[in-house]
Amino acid sequence: MTQGHFTVSRRGLLIGGTAAGIAANLPLQAFAQDPIKMAGIYTVPVEQQWVSRIHIAAEALKAAGTVDYTYTENVANTDYPRVMREYCEAGVKLIVGEIFGAEAEAREVCAEYPDVAFLLGSSFMPDPDAHPNLAVFDNYIQDAAYLSGIVAGGMTQGNIGMVGGFPIPEVNRLMNAFMAGVREVKPDTKFQVSFIGSWFDPPKAKETAFAMIDGGADLMYAERFGVSDAAKERGVLAIGNVIDTQPDYPDTVITSALWHFEPTLNKAVEMVLAGSFGAANYGTYSYMIAGGCSLAPLGTFEDKVPSEIKALVAEKEAAIRAGSFIVTIDDNEPKSS
Repeated sequence: MTQGHFTVSRRGLLIGGTAAGIAANLPLQAFAQDPIKMAGIYTVPVEQQWVSRIHIAAEALKAAGTVDYTYTENVANTDYPRVMREYCEAGVKLIVGEIFGAEAEAREVCAEYPDVAFLLGSSFMPDPDAHPNLAVFDNYIQDAAYLSGIVAGGMTQGNIGMVGGFPIPEVNRLMNAFMAGVREVKPDTKFQVSFIGSWFDPPKAKETAFAMIDGGADLMYAERFGVSDAAKERGVLAIGNVIDTQPDYPDTVITSALWHFEPTLNKAVEMVLAGSFGAANYGTYSYMIAGGCSLAPLGTFEDKVPSEIKALVAEKEAAIRAGSFIVTIDDNEPKSS
């Protein structure tokens, strides 16, 4: 079993000063018990946007002494069940990861190890009868995606390119929320939508973005790595997804819809410590009202985004946090228009 370890590198920098901040939000029982043996199983590198959010939250719990965390990255879907079994046999008590490409096989493993808690990214809901030890989650960050769309609507002339990985619910809902935000400001915007069939293929994403820019897009929705590189090279703007990439693209990325996995993982750890972990949908812990997502600061674009757009974002965000405005969850595949 190949496990990842940190060195002074880009991966180490991903963690930043996160541990201290998250420690204040840990379950109270965490400091009175031995660390939970926890493993992460990822089908992509831990640098990939979506997985990096899980990894950072887990590393923070490890730094706080709450979990004994290790991980395996770049696991093929066909190997996923084998790696799950290896960790279970090694005494791991909590396994976190994503099973979008191995749903049936992964759930079989969950049934084989009823004493192990599984917190897995999935497109399907939990099944308490068949898998009482499997809780599912997804990045329901449609609130932040909607707000980023409002910003994009105020910065585009009306032609936006959108490059996604696969047209599955967790991608579709973010794209649709983003598009709804754009239309709140600029209803007649044209959208070019394409999926590259990969979770991590920056060169392909970049080439797809180039084609959209050639087709008139003046702003790109960067759901995948590689899109912001194309935008930077061609001098157009971009909106990020899941992580804040503005530091790497200060003149290109206006803002991003950020996913914070800490509320999801902290709740799971709390339940494991209490001996009450069970089948549940943890997706709601990604909502803005639960602290699971936010809009990245405008930073270098603070003075470039129109004041009326910033005011609208503030108004909508306040309504979302108050529960008086609900962003529609639309899991249907978005289409070019």
